[in-house]
Amino acid sequence: MAGPVDFRPSRRGMLGFALAGAITGGLGTRAAQAQRIATKARIIIIGAGAGGTALANRLVQRLDGAQITLIDPRAQHYYQPGLSLVAAGLKPAGYVVSRTTDWLPSGVTLIAETATAIDPETRTVSTENGQTLGYDFLVVAPGLVLDHDAIEGFSLDLVGRDGIGALYAGPDYAAKTWQAASRFAESGGIGLFTRPATEMKCAGAPLKHTFLIEDIASRGGARGRYEMHYACPQPVLFSVPIVSEKVRMLFGQRGIASHYGHTLTAIDPGRKTARFETAIPDPATGTVVKSAAEMPYDYLHVIPPQRAPAVIRQSGLSWADKWTDQGWVECDMKTLRHLRYPQVFALGDVAGVPKGKTAASVKWQVPVIEDHLVAAIQGREGTQTYDGYTSCPLITRVGRAMLVEFDYHNNLVPSFPGVIAPLEELWISWLMKEVALKATYNAMLRGRA
Repeated sequence: MAGPVDFRPSRRGMLGFALAGAITGGLGTRAAQAQRIATKARIIIIGAGAGGTALANRLVQRLDGAQITLIDPRAQHYYQPGLSLVAAGLKPAGYVVSRTTDWLPSGVTLIAETATAIDPETRTVSTENGQTLGYDFLVVAPGLVLDHDAIEGFSLDLVGRDGIGALYAGPDYAAKTWQAASRFAESGGIGLFTRPATEMKCAGAPLKHTFLIEDIASRGGARGRYEMHYACPQPVLFSVPIVSEKVRMLFGQRGIASHYGHTLTAIDPGRKTARFETAIPDPATGTVVKSAAEMPYDYLHVIPPQRAPAVIRQSGLSWADKWTDQGWVECDMKTLRHLRYPQVFALGDVAGVPKGKTAASVKWQVPVIEDHLVAAIQGREGTQTYDGYTSCPLITRVGRAMLVEFDYHNNLVPSFPGVIAPLEELWISWLMKEVALKATYNAMLRGRA
């Protein structure tokens, strides 16, 4: 089995750290607010992930006397953008792990329990140990759940064995994913990479993993002895048309076969086969023909369907007319405020908006919620809006990436126009992912970006 990819510090690496400093140096502290606002408002935030932690830090800086409560049972905080690097042997599992309490400011109460019920009519939240808390404002930021049970024959116990990977499941599973992927990169065979039919966090991650493992295999023992297949339920490779076309071209250049209309439903680890429901357009009739198909694999990467946590789906906060199988929170796409319960805001993965399930999206969502929540405390209307900003440093090789940034309308919105071309495979874009992004993320958690 191959060990982690050798990516020792070099002259380029040192330049990368300089770049990180240049980008994040101005993020140390926010511009001072003109005045702290005195209030006795009771604010509950469900979820101490990227969104909940960043918002809590910002509210502590803005509000004087508020009762801010975070509800989350997780002792560990995961830097989820780093999981793709762990699953390709580029970082150790510990790279993405820290303690939840390391990021929380004084003045915030952490209840290390699971939220089990939300009643938006009585404005209360209940926890697993029987606590019931009232709120004036509620921010739901619990992240999402991975529905591994939806794939027949799959179990997390399989990850790292028999050619199966699943990087989304957490740092330990990402490291086990590399164990399986590295064997493929050395031995060759058939690599099969999937994504789910549901909405998902960081929709570029399946592509990154495909690109990285192909690149590593092309330079490893499997060189010339492997084939790559990417199976997705969608009719495109990426939701932004111009990016999808670029990925299609790169797949073609590197011999990665695309299988559209393929939804993974089951695996047979003993036979090393994956079963898909297929929905393929018939060019003769224009109708979609539904069927089933089996595909063999030597390495299989599984990304399961993704849904809102049960506490959200059972709360009455979800959309009733869309995403009904997934349960995302009904909210205004520009303000992230609930359409029926104005005291409630949705943040991060759980928000029912067309785009925005990335850490970069959270960075731009948090100030909008802060603005509208503080405005509501003051009895006025907020002014900031979220335009769907989503960023995907789309890794295409070890040392190369495309810094893809876009909005609700699929417009490319580059942060460094004229410096970083969004659809070119660049070393500087790789550094944004491999070096600078984590520093920016950490600044965001502290409420400084």
